[in-house]
Amino acid sequence: MDKRFTDIIQLIKQSRTNAIRTVNAELINLYWNIGEYICNKIEQSEWGDSVVTELAIYIETNEPDIKGFSDKNIWRMKQFYETYKDFPKLSPLVREISWTNNLLIFSRCKTLEEMEFYLKYVKQENYSKRELDRQISASLFERTMIGNSKLSTALRESNQDLTNTFKDSYVFEFLNLPEPHNESELQRVLVRQMKNFILELGKDFLFIDEEYKLQVGNSDFFIDLLFYHRGLQCLVAFELKAGKFKPGHLGQLNFYLEALDRDIRKPNENPSIGVLLCKDKDSEVVEYALSRSLSPTMVSEYKTQLPDKKLLQQKLHELFENDTNEN
Repeated sequence: MDKRFTDIIQLIKQSRTNAIRTVNAELINLYWNIGEYICNKIEQSEWGDSVVTELAIYIETNEPDIKGFSDKNIWRMKQFYETYKDFPKLSPLVREISWTNNLLIFSRCKTLEEMEFYLKYVKQENYSKRELDRQISASLFERTMIGNSKLSTALRESNQDLTNTFKDSYVFEFLNLPEPHNESELQRVLVRQMKNFILELGKDFLFIDEEYKLQVGNSDFFIDLLFYHRGLQCLVAFELKAGKFKPGHLGQLNFYLEALDRDIRKPNENPSIGVLLCKDKDSEVVEYALSRSLSPTMVSEYKTQLPDKKLLQQKLHELFENDTNEN
């Protein structure tokens, strides 16, 4: 790197970080204000609980460019406000971390002291969602209290790009910007190629979305590809794993199907289907995930109309071979 220009690069990075931090704080302010507004309306008996769903539908119908306001997320805003409204000393802290990290803290922490601990910890250490989730699961708060130890005062900004701390899907939805993917570029390319292949299989597959977001409790999950099958009248979720098949992959896919059936599937539609595609250097594995409530007749019907496993394995092999040859 040409050392003459490092100061300019630092100015650019610092300005970008400040901009993202400002947007994040504004987003948290908005969620707080919406939560407060809804709480007041319900407490004054002007609105009923069903108004949240009505509001989400209204926003989706009349302002389709405004993202991030599903009924689940609006309820989270109400819960967020109710959690902290009586504790003004924590109010500035919640505005300095991402919404996703806020969700983790106020949904998983049991006491005010624990919430304050992780709010300060995330701000200091610039933790991502995954890192924070791991520390909560490892009982960092309890271990610190028992050991009477102190957190390191040395910030890790020199080792971490603070921009990544606020690369929250909600920030990108708020700004109506394309959301960055967490996957590698290879994975994204393969997913898109598989999407095109599925659509080529026949007119019965209707594409819904790539990286389709599911909200379960206070956590968000993403399905690689989601289709609707006209013949089977059901949702079909495809998960592509660049690696050896593991039983846990099917467990994850079944979890997605349960969430789809509970929250997304319409009453007139059949139970959702999952298709798992795994590829390592030696083999291609294709597995179907079907609801246990299906009758043998329906299982047979599903398998008749779904793409043949051997055909999917062959396409999976071609996709990886082509990518290897291109590289």
